[in-house]
Amino acid sequence: SSEPSAPGASPRAPRPGAQKLSGSVTKKGDRGAKDKPATALPPLGEDELRNPEEYQCCGVLETDFAELCTRSGYTDFPKVVTRPRPHQTTPSTSTTEKSSQEERRLSGSNSINGLDSKYAFFRPTIQVELEQDDNKLVKEIHIRGWKVDDRMLTVFSKCLPSLSQLQAINLWKVGLTDKTLATFVALLSQCSSTLRKLSLEGNPLREQSYHKLMGLDSTITHLSLRNNDIDDRGAQLLGQALSTLHSCNRNLVSLNLAFNHIGDKGAGFIADGLRLNRSLLWLSLAHNCIRDEGALRLAEVLRPFELKPAEVVERRRLLLEKGTQERSPSSSRHGDSKMDREKSQLVGISSSLAVDKQEKVQPTKTPKSPGKKKEKSAEVVKKEEKSGSSQSPIQGTPKKEDIAKSSKGKVNIPEQKINKGKGTKTGSKEKRSTLLESEQLVVEAMETVNPLLEPVEHRDGKVFMPGNKVLLYLNLLRNEITEVGLEGFLTAVQFQVQLSKPKTSSKGPSGLLWLSLAKNCFDPQCPTHTMIQELMLPRDPVKSKLREEEAAAFPT
Repeated sequence: SSEPSAPGASPRAPRPGAQKLSGSVTKKGDRGAKDKPATALPPLGEDELRNPEEYQCCGVLETDFAELCTRSGYTDFPKVVTRPRPHQTTPSTSTTEKSSQEERRLSGSNSINGLDSKYAFFRPTIQVELEQDDNKLVKEIHIRGWKVDDRMLTVFSKCLPSLSQLQAINLWKVGLTDKTLATFVALLSQCSSTLRKLSLEGNPLREQSYHKLMGLDSTITHLSLRNNDIDDRGAQLLGQALSTLHSCNRNLVSLNLAFNHIGDKGAGFIADGLRLNRSLLWLSLAHNCIRDEGALRLAEVLRPFELKPAEVVERRRLLLEKGTQERSPSSSRHGDSKMDREKSQLVGISSSLAVDKQEKVQPTKTPKSPGKKKEKSAEVVKKEEKSGSSQSPIQGTPKKEDIAKSSKGKVNIPEQKINKGKGTKTGSKEKRSTLLESEQLVVEAMETVNPLLEPVEHRDGKVFMPGNKVLLYLNLLRNEITEVGLEGFLTAVQFQVQLSKPKTSSKGPSGLLWLSLAKNCFDPQCPTHTMIQELMLPRDPVKSKLREEEAAAFPT
């Protein structure tokens, strides 16, 4: 029996294995015709996916994102909108209802446009913060509440690296997986060197691979991982990313791990990461499950602690390596550095840099300076010679200040990194990259020594390190700490206060300036907590400044 023919059969090529019919199509073929658009989309999509590679981004996110989404086959995609500024208050529910009622009264009907405006807030968008001087330069990106999959990451990997002034990316509940996070980490390495802040909140991962964001080559200085269901296993990976016996993250300045499920073991792993880390200034473990055991482990790192056998062995190896370098200084390197110094003076490099260079070269005569630093100092001057001839004095000024700051120690490095994006607006991309590379070389040349080579104390055949005095801010709000854990922090704070007293004229802060232990399992008025607060009050720069202002306003 013959089947009725389908009018207007599609002229597209048949599916593989399908029989070509001239005048009639079977019911099976009719189903195939319905499925044909779905099966024909993949090759169409493949053709379209080649186009985004050919598209050259212009650096305007709104234009680039829309064009790349269209070329990738998206028919409906989020819009790029300017993020409302804090002082711009959003209308309340009552005012919104009143305005909508007025619109209905004026229009006389409940139109679709009214519904669109009412629910526009819930549509997926990419909110951006722009530079005040140039409304086209994107400074921050905020994405909230819609899934960012592999396909969308492909679009981002093309348009985000073209944003020359991008400083922060904030992702909240975007449905990342361990696989897409690995893609995102690779994307971060392609972004501008001005990118310093990353917020990844409300994205729980099965493998808890957040530590990949803290790799040794990462330039992220501020990382927020709140509300990600991180437990002790994830805390172990994060602690190892902070530092191990042979590696250490030197860029991360602040780490927010609040609203997770970190317990005593996890707090111990974080404490292990703080043993040899000398860059982290700000740490929040608020709203976790830390009890006395974890609190004591954290407090132990803030005062002199005993080195483990493996750490003692590594310390001896470093001392032996340093001793061999001191005994055999390289005369050829000394000669090279002399020539570099004379050449730098002829080129006309700033006097402050020349002074720094001379100070670096002079110790080569004494047996105290390792050979590596001599080599690095020579590279620094060579780099400065290349970039100094084409830079304006305005661009050179911030660099001098950064060099002066970095010579004071690791604490001031975050300020230098934050200023990178602001001081390079007038220069071209090549000049900016050269300037940033030279600054990085300066930082590496003046880097502090390995923590294992810090002055130690020998007691009863054991080696004690002075403890971590770089961490300035520690938040343990709303955990499960009792007075037992408080005692550990009291001992640590007493040690740090006693240590900083004779050094009133020290260049930088020494030890904690802010410690929060409120809302835990102890009476806030207990003597131990009161004593900790009394010791920390003079160290808190904000509260001490307020007290000074009050004393000046109301003199007794």
